[in-house]
Amino acid sequence: MTTQSEQALENKLIHQLTENGYEQVCIKDEVDLIQNLKVQLEKFNQTHYTDQEFKQILNHLSKPLNPFDKAKVLRDKFSFKNDANETVYVSFINSENWCDNVYQVTNQITVEGEYKTRFDVTLLINGLPLVQIELKKRGLELREAFNQVHRYNLHSYGSGYGLFQYIQLFIISNGANTKYYTYSKEPKFEFTFYWTDEKNKRISDLEDFAHIFLDKCHVSKMITRYMVLHEGNKQIMVLRPYQYYAVENIVEKVKTSTNNGYIWHTTGSGKTLTSFKASQILSRIPKVDKVVFCVDRSDLDYQTQREFNEFSPGSVDSTENTKTLVKHFNDNNTKLIVTTIQKLNTAISKEHHKKLMDELAEKRIVFIFDECHRSQFGDTHKRIVKFFRNHQLFGFTGTPIFAENASTKKGVKLLTKDLFGERLHEYVITDAISDGNVLPFSIEYVGRYTYKDTSKNNLDIEVEDIDTTELLESDVRIEKIANYIIANHSHKTKNKLFTAMFCISNTKTLIKYFDTFRRLENEGKHNLKIATIFSYTANENPTEDESGQIPEEALEYSNAKIDIHTRQVLDTYIEEYNKEFGTNYSTKDSQSFNDYYKNVAKRVRDKEIDVLFVVNMFLTGFDSPSLNTLYVDKKLKYHGLIQAFSRTNRLKGDKKSHGQIVSFRNLKTATDDAIALFSNKEAKEVIIVPPLEDFVEQFNEGVKNLLAITPTVSSVDDLYSEDEKLRFVKVFRDLLRLKNRMEGFSDFSFDDLMMNEQTFMNYVSKYQDLKQNALKQNKDSILNEVDFQLELLHKDEVNVNYILRLLANLEEDTEIDPQHKDKRQNEILSMVEADPLLRTKRELIERFISEQLTIINKGADITDLYQNFVEVEKKKEFKELVQTENLDENKFEETLETYMFSGRFPTNTELVNTLQDKPSFRERRTIGERLTERVTNFVDRYLR
Repeated sequence: MTTQSEQALENKLIHQLTENGYEQVCIKDEVDLIQNLKVQLEKFNQTHYTDQEFKQILNHLSKPLNPFDKAKVLRDKFSFKNDANETVYVSFINSENWCDNVYQVTNQITVEGEYKTRFDVTLLINGLPLVQIELKKRGLELREAFNQVHRYNLHSYGSGYGLFQYIQLFIISNGANTKYYTYSKEPKFEFTFYWTDEKNKRISDLEDFAHIFLDKCHVSKMITRYMVLHEGNKQIMVLRPYQYYAVENIVEKVKTSTNNGYIWHTTGSGKTLTSFKASQILSRIPKVDKVVFCVDRSDLDYQTQREFNEFSPGSVDSTENTKTLVKHFNDNNTKLIVTTIQKLNTAISKEHHKKLMDELAEKRIVFIFDECHRSQFGDTHKRIVKFFRNHQLFGFTGTPIFAENASTKKGVKLLTKDLFGERLHEYVITDAISDGNVLPFSIEYVGRYTYKDTSKNNLDIEVEDIDTTELLESDVRIEKIANYIIANHSHKTKNKLFTAMFCISNTKTLIKYFDTFRRLENEGKHNLKIATIFSYTANENPTEDESGQIPEEALEYSNAKIDIHTRQVLDTYIEEYNKEFGTNYSTKDSQSFNDYYKNVAKRVRDKEIDVLFVVNMFLTGFDSPSLNTLYVDKKLKYHGLIQAFSRTNRLKGDKKSHGQIVSFRNLKTATDDAIALFSNKEAKEVIIVPPLEDFVEQFNEGVKNLLAITPTVSSVDDLYSEDEKLRFVKVFRDLLRLKNRMEGFSDFSFDDLMMNEQTFMNYVSKYQDLKQNALKQNKDSILNEVDFQLELLHKDEVNVNYILRLLANLEEDTEIDPQHKDKRQNEILSMVEADPLLRTKRELIERFISEQLTIINKGADITDLYQNFVEVEKKKEFKELVQTENLDENKFEETLETYMFSGRFPTNTELVNTLQDKPSFRERRTIGERLTERVTNFVDRYLR
């Protein structure tokens, strides 16, 4: 039996779609597409447009220069004057009754962009291409279809009237595996998603996927209801299946009952987006008076309000204080409120708010509680449900409270289901890791103690077995751990490509750690940028919480008794922070401290802080993809442990393969128990990264496969056919991925591998050359379909700043003889040539060396000097390019800005259109190719 061809796959899909109600149409090119668009828009809007009227519509559709703005046009109505000078409106999609749209399917549309391309299957809704399906025959990698769609986006979708930039959903399939995703400025394969059923079982076969996901009503519902236009970063977002089912179930509950419920979606799975979409839809239901999204910390209030408004500008107003909150409650135009549980409690408890709030007691109010495992078990919750008599409650949590992890209060264990009722949907950590939505953890336990008494035979005692305060807080232990972190931090964070947190048992011990790090810094032992934040209440337990859970450290201390000493110490640390970053924070009032909290959070995300020292703050509710390491000297259990560990496992490119936990306590049993509770008994191998030995074994097996194809580095040159080259690329790519995983382990060494580092890097060079050659080959080259994973080759330490520091140090070393200095300089520059991201900058670096390096004052900031040099050179080259090519400077600058925003490189035609004088038709191709080459070089040198 032969393998099903791509054409057979395509024919079967089209037949299935037509059986399901799509009209099959033949559209060969953009001319046909536009003619069909006119007919379908007339049908959808139940009118007729003259050619002149339709021209206005077409011009309106073509104006936006990027898919994000086009997505907004799609969802808006367009008004224009018809031939009778009357104002008429045209709609492009029905968002309220999503089934009432017009559906067609076509295939093999040819588009003349930078290259001539043909698209596999296109779904048209009301005549606009809104879904693009790219197919590969069975057996080929799904990533190849993804790469092809990406090239279409770069070279073809924006051509002509740019109607293909209206595509909202991309579907990629090889028959056996099928995924969906939406437009992104920087597309990454990890943000493609499988569809599932409500139990999180994948629906990957193309036929099954088409039956469910490409159902006319469902695909329209996804486009109109379950996509979000994120104004903050100008990205289009589409909900994942578990987010979809959670929202659907909440909405159904509100429409059909008054029962409560909760959503168990694991930490890091995107609960903010899910809860926003639920809140937004609920606020539009007529019988709902208010939707209140409630968080339990003021920083999360600010963060959530900001994110909601980035999802939908103006959707919520700030509730900076209780007075503002009460005002929003009494404003009939305000349907969606984001606030803290503390403000909500004050609003219903204080006498001076009572008159206004009493009027709301019978209103239909839906409450959505974020992190509902955390703050819903006290008297505040009881007051809220008693006051609002017509309430409906929904909770979101990544770690529900079960009998095993519940605290006993007055002899009673309160569980999440006791407060919120039925679990409406679950998506646990094993689901998220399996889907690639969060990362697994690598856990290292560091530190064992040995009895000094020889009568005890020098037995090693596990850290957890010696839990006396005297030992845990001893200066000797603290200094050893500090030295360990200093020695290993660069390795753990990929030379500070990522950042870390250090969670410590209590403030007393944190202060000892922080002072130790400061002393070691003054002694020249490290240059880590450290910061801290902790509470300073007098009743804070100075010893460990035996429950191993994470109590929330409050940001507001208006009613708390202050520990003067702790507060003074923290103010000292904040003053150091102020000097470091040019800020002006303190603990003098809650607002200043809140602002300090927000600033710290931003600098952790921006990698301006290497290690953040905390007790409880930031261990829950804080998201930072750039954080990859958590150092632990604290007892953790159950949901406290999972919450803390989950700070590290957000996705952040291929260099971040897992979240790293370095524990100075023996948390192994606690970790196993937490994993068993929040996933399933067999989940450990999914959640925890295997030991280094397993990766070494896999790598060495991969080396055998590589040597079977290319026994020597030079034999790569003998690979003749594309199939042979493709086989080499795939085998070596797997070795790259394994090496990236192994580099996170402290004891990783090439000595354990069957290939030494120099040989490996020689193969890297050949691998890199294949990528470069593939780019120059015919666009249909097989190699162009392959993801080369070159980003894995880029070591953060070998960047421009690193190179310049090496050269500056070399220049300052007067003891090296000139001949050796030249040799060493050439060796350093060879690092530039070996790095694909630096190679294009080599000429700039060499010129900087020859023109600037010898005259730089000792101690000067070489990075700033280089950036200034580059900026000057960029302006000079820009002017030279404009003058020699006779470009319109404003048009050319606008074209580059569009590229920087959309990520889509300008086509030959777009570059030719920036000329001051229009060339003849015969000249356009030659000029366009020359401009593309020159602009590519300029972009590589200065803008990437």
